[in-house]
Amino acid sequence: MIIGMGSDLCDVRRIAKTIERHGERFLNRLYTPLERAKAERRANVAETYAKRFAAKEACSKALGTGMRAGVFWRDMGVVNLPSGRPTMKLTGGALKRLQSMLPPGHEARIDVSLTDEGPLAQAIVIITAVPVPPPPSESR
Repeated sequence: MIIGMGSDLCDVRRIAKTIERHGERFLNRLYTPLERAKAERRANVAETYAKRFAAKEACSKALGTGMRAGVFWRDMGVVNLPSGRPTMKLTGGALKRLQSMLPPGHEARIDVSLTDEGPLAQAIVIITAVPVPPPPSESR
């Protein structure tokens, strides 16, 4: 069952100007070390950061809090599964909020869609509660 959904649209030029103006201070405040490493390897650094900025905004909306109630920028990081599919890794206040949303016996699946078409970047985040499979029964 879907328990949260959010979307965000971000102007890549605004992120590029903010990086130019505030540099490391901005990047360290908003992005996880993994996100920074990935962005710095890309040809289009600003687009990569803008998509992740949009994903964090969309995730905070899906959590129903925005950037308040103990949810901070670096509590949400875009990561890729081995298949390449993007998802979010939540920590701190974002993880605490997510756990409070889950019905008993369920775990979260966070689906993320990222795209950009200059000068815009977009993200959509859907949080789904999926039943935890029962442990395998032991044969005696």
